[in-house]
Amino acid sequence: MSNRIALAVATALGVGYVPVAPGTFGSLVGLALWAVLPASLAAQAVAIGAVFVVGSWSAGVAERHFSRTDPSYVVIDEVLGMLMTLALIPVQWPGAILGFLLFRAADVVKPFPANRLERLPGGLGIMADDAMAAIYAHLALRACIWASGRFLTWSLIVQLTEPFHQLNAIT
Repeated sequence: MSNRIALAVATALGVGYVPVAPGTFGSLVGLALWAVLPASLAAQAVAIGAVFVVGSWSAGVAERHFSRTDPSYVVIDEVLGMLMTLALIPVQWPGAILGFLLFRAADVVKPFPANRLERLPGGLGIMADDAMAAIYAHLALRACIWASGRFLTWSLIVQLTEPFHQLNAIT
């Protein structure tokens, strides 16, 4: 019974069995979970902690069940990754989709030390590398938001000063 529960959790209720790009679909589950979570620090911290702990256990069980390291069916790590990527960032859907894309890129590329963390044993390694990829995606998303704010500010300055430049050109 507990084996079945672990596999259900590890595969995000079977989403991991999707034959094409299961990690992407697992990330979509994480995006959906983020959408229904309250925006409070407490709610997001509890969700991230719970998914990490339960995900580490269930991913370890799944690894033994499928007799291979980090089986593609295990997508609970992508759910965690999306929650961490979007944690405490007040974005609407366009920002959430950008976060999704940034996380998928970081998860595929696995920049250092994410590529080392996946070597940790069992479910911990499965979860830890995606957690690190999510930290990179989170920081990249924050940088994009900051840069877009700077761009918008600059754009407004240019728009506000434009009439003065046109007036000087006339005289």
